[in-house]
Parts: sequence; structure tokens; C-alpha cells
Amino acid sequence: MDLVPALREPLKKVLGPATAKVMAEHLGLHTVGDLLHHYPRRYEERGQLTHLADLPMDEHVTVVAQVADARLHTFASAKAPRGKGQRLEVTITDGSGRLTLVFFGNGVHKPHKDLLPGTRAMFSGKVSVFNRKLQLAHPAYELLRGDSEETVESWAGALIPLYPATAKLESWKLAKAIQTVLPAAQEAVDPLPASLREGRGLVSLPEALLKIHRPHTQADIADARARLKWDEAFVLQVALARRRHAETQLPAVPREPRPDGLLTAFDDRLPFTLTEGQRKVSAEIFTDLATDHPMHRLLQGEVGSGKTMVALRAMLAVVDAGGQAAMLAPTEVLAQQHHRSVVEMMGELAEGGMLGGSEHATKVVLLTGSMGTAARRRAMLDLATGEAGIVIGTHALIEDKVQFHDLGLVVVDEQHRFGVEQRDALRGKGKQPPHLLVMTATPIPRTVAMTVFGDLETSVLDQLPAGRSPIASHVVPAADKPHFLARAWERVREEVENGHQAYVVCPRIGDEEETPKTAKKGGPPQDDGDKRPPLAVLDVAGQLAEGPLSGLKVEVLHGRMQPDDKDAVMRRYAAGETDVLVATTVIEVGVNVPNATAMVIMDADRFGVSQLHQLRGRVGRGSAPGLCLLVTEMPEASAARQRLDAVASTLDGFELSRIDLEQRREGDVLGQAQSGARTSLRVLAVIEDEEIIAEARAEAAALVAADPELTSLPGLRTALDALLDEEREQYLEKG
Repeated sequence: MDLVPALREPLKKVLGPATAKVMAEHLGLHTVGDLLHHYPRRYEERGQLTHLADLPMDEHVTVVAQVADARLHTFASAKAPRGKGQRLEVTITDGSGRLTLVFFGNGVHKPHKDLLPGTRAMFSGKVSVFNRKLQLAHPAYELLRGDSEETVESWAGALIPLYPATAKLESWKLAKAIQTVLPAAQEAVDPLPASLREGRGLVSLPEALLKIHRPHTQADIADARARLKWDEAFVLQVALARRRHAETQLPAVPREPRPDGLLTAFDDRLPFTLTEGQRKVSAEIFTDLATDHPMHRLLQGEVGSGKTMVALRAMLAVVDAGGQAAMLAPTEVLAQQHHRSVVEMMGELAEGGMLGGSEHATKVVLLTGSMGTAARRRAMLDLATGEAGIVIGTHALIEDKVQFHDLGLVVVDEQHRFGVEQRDALRGKGKQPPHLLVMTATPIPRTVAMTVFGDLETSVLDQLPAGRSPIASHVVPAADKPHFLARAWERVREEVENGHQAYVVCPRIGDEEETPKTAKKGGPPQDDGDKRPPLAVLDVAGQLAEGPLSGLKVEVLHGRMQPDDKDAVMRRYAAGETDVLVATTVIEVGVNVPNATAMVIMDADRFGVSQLHQLRGRVGRGSAPGLCLLVTEMPEASAARQRLDAVASTLDGFELSRIDLEQRREGDVLGQAQSGARTSLRVLAVIEDEEIIAEARAEAAALVAADPELTSLPGLRTALDALLDEEREQYLEKG
């Protein structure tokens, strides 16, 4: 974070080119500062052994244990036909369990000499299974002898740090490298203002780095982590606060709705009253739209909470004020659906320039990549002349050729499916920066909103409109209890017999060229290497139509169909002509068929928690209760099953998003995880450290308001430069 000359020193100068190359390629560590910020994952106490009982499969682990037994076996093999092959089996124990280590061939001599019963050592390798027993094959090891001067020096203190490591670079080698560069920590420039540090009783940065890498007590570790968490939270929040401050300096055209214009006419014809939440959030948005700098607001709302209604009222207000509004949807199916529902909600108010249109009416146009040339040209002309006040489209809206008369508001639906570059390109189409409203149906815990969307103000719609029904969710363990799956299809038939409809969701389409032709259809998944391919829409639809759902009208829907075909399928389903729709996740957002009451999600373990919650929100949209069945072949004890049990146990999207985040870890909150760069959060946990993030946000806002250029804090500026390398700076710019 704090790259001053000593900390900017390249590792190859300090550690030698070979080690530096491995660190750069496998851990993304390039300088002394990078290495000092590579913190231990956990610590082993000398007198306390790791739990061998809890070893994860297929992961690279480091364990501290004692040799219980070592035996050398000879065997015959293709390479050693005369029984001259050698295999050393070493059993290690830590009181909680036992683990076998195996060494073969010429590799047996050194460990045979080193690993005598009673010896304690650190072992590192990948956990695998042989003959139904866990083992490490050819692990690297480091003996923990009390008498070796070097070992005592490198493991000084009572706590052994275990670092995130790779097969090419074991934890203890990293520890030795860190010991080499640790003196440079004294030169780390502190990014926290002295008043903040003293007010919260935090140790200095050099002391924190020393204590995290060479702690003598658990209290040392706690001091170091408390301090380093503040660094990460504060520097990130300062970056976001400066972003927000810069936004307030940009000019924008204030858009105030006319008192008796399009919005009033629309509200007058609504057949229902808005919820308290919708009115409150609309008021926040209208206040923002009336200011002379761009609105940046995130609108969160559970599936079905009426976000589209709030967004449409904001768009109408902007049209009233003489501007245009664009809504960007992630898929063509969703763009068409939004267009259809907006036109239906507006009625004659959407028929601007047409016979029968209301006096306040405007034109609502659709623009997608697959439209015919004539329709596309007409839509683009309506946008350029200002004839169309509202446009709904996919990323086709971003193309250079698309010109707006006066773009005043951009609404982005389902933020997590859009790159920030796309959002930015659309914002660049206004004469001045347009106002921005980002909608998401994925509930985001407050702290994540403060970090990931820290440059957006947040509004939450947490009330469901009247008339929505509860959804019952159950896990269907298809491998353990096949009769449960048979019962699931009976339930679907019962729903259809009662006049309702159902969805069946699969992870894959099924016409991909790379699909293995010999893929096993049944059977529980093996280890990742030979896990069967995910179930596919085209296969499952055929099997259901001929088998358990024969006699019912079954249709398919997926992203690779022609837009007209997709639209026709959705129209038939919405009209009740189709009983069961077998689809991919194209139905995840925005599809609204109140008569659909049942959903069966095949291979549910292949979807994320938030995605399952989104999918489930497609049923129970009418007056009849909804049913969601999560079909999986994963065993009961697996993490995947626990995830599904969590989804089945609650309908609270915010609770599920916390579970989702805890399971996925935060990744890089500045969006860099996808590009392979290291995470900017090493000790800060977005869920657990809610208090620190909230306090850091308040401190950062006050600091930036008083000194936007941070002239009095050179250490903080340096830390920001390191956090905001060019790519991340652009990410925030575009956010």
C-alpha cells in the first residue's frame, strides 16, 4: 500500500531472480512492499498441533505434526520389474487424526533419514485419496528441531505464521523471505492521520507489520490486524469519498417534473396506490434529479418490490423536464419485456405523435442488436430528433451510431451483468453527464454497498406490494432419494392440473459443440475432473415430455434462440398456452407470469445463492402460493448442500446475500478479482467488519470535505496511488 523507496525495491534484487520470479508469477508479489503486505493466513502455536481431521480435499495445505511411524516397502513395477521399486510410507499424527505421507523411487532416501518416529515437522502438499485414506504424495517438509540455530531464528517466538502459499513456494520459504525484508517495514510511511490513529488507539504501521509477521502473543496478532483492517477500510473509503466529491463538481442539467405533465397523468391512471417505500424512494430520486450535479443512486429491491415502477416514474419526470431517458437491460428478452410492460403501464401516454395518443404522450422505443434495419433506423431517428422520450434497449444503445437529442437519465437494470465500461459509454452520450440510476434485485448487505458501490447513494425498497404470495422451497436430493425427484414431477403435474404453470431451470442449453458426446447422464458427480456435465435444457425438455410430464405442453427457452422465437415462446407462456417452460437463467430477471406457481431447478448446486433467490422470485407472483424445488446430487455433508439448505430455509434476500458473500469471500471490491490481480482486501472482511467500514466511511467523508487534495497527508496519497493503480482508478472513474 505504502510504496516508499525501500518498499519499492524489486524482490529480485533482495531475494534473487529465481524466488522473485515464482513470487511474481504465482502470488502477484513484485516489490518488498508487496511481500510485507502478504499476511499470514493463520498461526500455529508450538505446543498445539493442526487438526488433521479437518483437511480439505484437493487443496494445498500446510500441517504441523509428529511422525508416528515410517516404513520402507519394495515393489515390482514397469520401471522396476525385479522388485526394486521403493515406496516410503510415513504416518503423521497431531492428536486429532492421522495422515499418510508417500515418497517413491529416489525420492525416498532423504525423508527416510529425516523423518524418524518422534520427529516434529511442517509438511506441505496437496491432499488426495488413495485406498479410501487421505494422503500427501511427495510433500515438502521442514523439520522443527529446537537445536538448529537457523530454524530457531526463522521460527522465533511461540507462533508459527502460515502463509497463503503455492506448490512452487511453501509457507516456510515465504516466511524466510519475509524475515529477510522485515527490517524495511521501519520505513513504511503511515497513511492514517495521526489524530485518527491516536483517537482509536491503533499501533503505527511499522509496528503492525512487525507484529503480523513475527507475533509473540495472540495480543500482538490482534493489535496488528485491528490496525491493518483500518488501513484497508480507510484508504478505500477515501478513494470513494474523493470520487463522490469529484462527482459533485460535475455539471448536470437539473430535471424537475412539471406539476401537471406526463408524470401526473401517469399517476392518475394507476389502478393501485404506490407503497410507502415506493413513495419514499421516488422522493429521494426526484430531489437528486433537481440538482445541478449528476445523481448517482443505487436502487436495491427484492424481486417484485416494484423497482420498475419507481424507475419509470423517474424517467417520466425527466421527459416532463424536456430530457430523454434510457433504460439499459442485460438481455434482449429482458429489454423486450421491459418495453412491453412500460408500454402497457403507460397506455395512450406511450403513443406520442400517434392518433389516439394523449396530449402529454411521448414515444417509447425499443432498440436491440437483432432488430431489422428499417425498425432500427426508425428508432434511431426518433432518438436523435427527441421524438422518443424513453428508449429501452440492450448494449446496442451504446454503439457510436446511436445519438440522443438530450439524454437526461440513464437507468441500468441488474448492475452485476454490466461492465462499468458499458455504463460509462452510455453516460458519455449526454451533452452534460446524465443522471444515473442503477437497479439491482440482488440484495446487497449494507457494508458491501458501502464498498463496492461506495460512490453511489443507496435507496432500498424492502416492502413487497400487496397481493404477493409466499414461496415454499425444498431441497430434492436426487442421488440419495430418487423417489423424491419422481414426487417433484408429480407436484408439477398437480400444479398444472390446478390450472397453473411451471418452470424447469437447467444450467446449460445443450447444443454446445464442446459437450462430451459420451457424458454420463446419471450418477452422482465425481471429483471435479470427471464430474458429469451440467444438465441441459434441450436434453431435459425431451426427457420430461416423453417421461414424467408426457401429455403436458412443454416448451424451451434459452439465450441462443432467435429473438422473435424467444418472444413468441414467452408470449405463449404468458398467455397460458404452455404448461411447462424448460429454460436457462434467461428467466432470472424481469420475467413476470403471475400464473406460474412451481419451479424445479435442476443441478441447483451449480448456481450461486443470489441467483437461486432471483430465480425463485419468478413464482408466487400472483395470488396462489409458489413452490420452488432445488434438485441436487451433492451429498448431504457437502458445502453445496449446506448452501441449498440455506436458500430453502429463508426468503430474506439480505440474509442470503450475507451467506453468499461469506462463502465466496469478498474478492477484490474494486473489481480486480476477475483480471487476476491480487485482492485489495487482505485482512478486512466486508461482512464481519461492518462497524470499521461504516466508521472509516464517515472519517473519510469528513477528511475529503476538509481537504479534497489530501495536501496535508503525503502518506495517505502514497497509499492511494498504490491502491489505485491505473486500472482500478479507471474502475472507480467509471463506477
